[in-house]
Amino acid sequence: SQAKELLQQLGGGRFIAMTGAKDFGIGNDGLHFKIGRNAKSISHIVIDYDRGKDLYDMKFLRVRAGKIKVVKQVKGVYFDMLGNIFKMHTGMNVRL
Repeated sequence: SQAKELLQQLGGGRFIAMTGAKDFGIGNDGLHFKIGRNAKSISHIVIDYDRGKDLYDMKFLRVRAGKIKVVKQVKGVYFDMLGNIFKMHTGMNVRL
């Protein structure tokens, strides 16, 4: 349910359509998903919810040939800033 809530805060079905997001999964460090091609060459996103602070932590990853590189990590993001941070680090719009 936490993943569904997070997806709705990002924009739901419109977010998926505009970013090409797929392969969603939940792990110990939050919601993982893959996104389509973008200007910043980010291939995967990890978003974790910190219940104590009621904030999100975002990781922007570049996965190539089995190697994972954390390109940018942003901590302490409010839910209404998720879309803006996503656009800033991927160059992709989440809403029209």
